[in-house]
This record gives sequence, C-alpha cells and structure tokens, in this order.
Amino acid sequence: MAEDRTGTDRMARSDAAGALEQTIGYTFTERAFLEQALTHSSYANEHRNRQLGDNERLEFLGDAVLEVVSSDYLYHRYPDLPEGKLTRLRASLVCEPTLAYCARQISLPEYLRLGRGEEKTGGRGRDSIVSDALEALIGAIYLDGGQEQARNFIARFVLNDIEHKQLFQDSKTRLQEIVQARKDLSELSYETVEERGPEHDRLFVVHAVIGGRVMGRGSGRSKKSAEQEAAYHAILKLKDEGRS
Repeated sequence: MAEDRTGTDRMARSDAAGALEQTIGYTFTERAFLEQALTHSSYANEHRNRQLGDNERLEFLGDAVLEVVSSDYLYHRYPDLPEGKLTRLRASLVCEPTLAYCARQISLPEYLRLGRGEEKTGGRGRDSIVSDALEALIGAIYLDGGQEQARNFIARFVLNDIEHKQLFQDSKTRLQEIVQARKDLSELSYETVEERGPEHDRLFVVHAVIGGRVMGRGSGRSKKSAEQEAAYHAILKLKDEGRS
C-alpha cells in the first residue's frame, strides 16, 4: 500500500480495513491494532521516520493465543485421542501452509503493507509472510477485544473444516500412501502445466495425475508448494469418490 501522506491515502486505508473487518465479522475499537497487524517489517523499515510499528510482536502474541485456543478446542472435541495424536493434529492445523490457506480465504494478503523490495519479490504470495500476518491479526483481535473475540475468530477461520485442513501438513506423503495401499490406483506423478510471472515472482501450476487422470490441481510460488496443493485436492477428490 502507498505511504500514508494525504487524507486520500488515509481514507483508502480506512476503507480497506473496513472491508477486512466486514469479512471477518469483527470491528476494532482501536483501529491501530489492525493497522499494525497488517504492517510487515519491510514496510516499517522503509518508513522509520514515521515510527511505524510492524506486526512481529503481534505475531508472537497471536501464535501463543492460537496454540492455547486450538489445544483447548481439540482437547474437548476429541476426548478419546491420546496426547501424541492431539499434538500431531494441532500441528497440522497451525502449520504454515494451513495458516496461509486460512489467510487467503479472508483475502488477508490483499491488505498487507509491504516494503517495495518485498513487494517486487512476491512477498504477498509467500506463505511465511501471509501466515505470520494471520497470527498477528489474532494477536490484534486479542488485544482489542479479549480472549473470547480471538477464540471466535480462530474457531470460525482456523478450526473449521478440520478433517480437510489436517491434510495440509504433508499432502504429498499422504497421497502416496493412499496410492500405494490401493490396488485399483496406478502410478502417481506431478506435471507442471504452467509457469508464469517474472523470475523473482514465479507462479507454478501443477497437476497431480494418477493413472493418466488429473486428480488435483495446485498453484504456488514454488513447485513444491504447488505439488502439495495439487496432492491435497487429489485426496479430497478420492474421498468424494469413496476411494481413500
């Protein structure tokens, strides 16, 4: 986003923040918390004379809130699961790819303030930046509205659709296991069908192919992330067909 030097810039930022608030169903009492959550360190470093704060401290807080809320939720939802399985399930729900996916579901990357260099190198599409921003947003909600509001946000946008989201941690491994275990499923491969964008901001589109049939499609800033997403969608398709 452009530097806030004019009333027009401030109004544009306010409108954008308002749109995000409408999407998440929470209106900040202190809008400064939201502004900070959306500010990456690269942007703050480029505007030091304005003493802007970045979202790293909020990310630290949000990460802790997310761990407590998700642990409490899973503990009560799955009373028969042992500690080890609960730990693995929680890890799959709060891992970087899953949180980045959740962030994109609410279009969070569109609202981030990035430095010029980070913007040029594709930072808005990078999972690490996007997932950190989601944790910062959780921290901002916690500070502004308290634990219950943060819990509501996490339940609505992170802990929803658990069965599918737990596949994000390593979809490629899980899909390979499914294919190997099923005699009616033949060889699995990944095909890069498209590469576009400049070298520093490349986007890869990949198909997961089983027995010559396209079962999943994924895109990402690296072939690995695109393959993971393609595998994830292939698993969902197999589930829908009753074959996993």
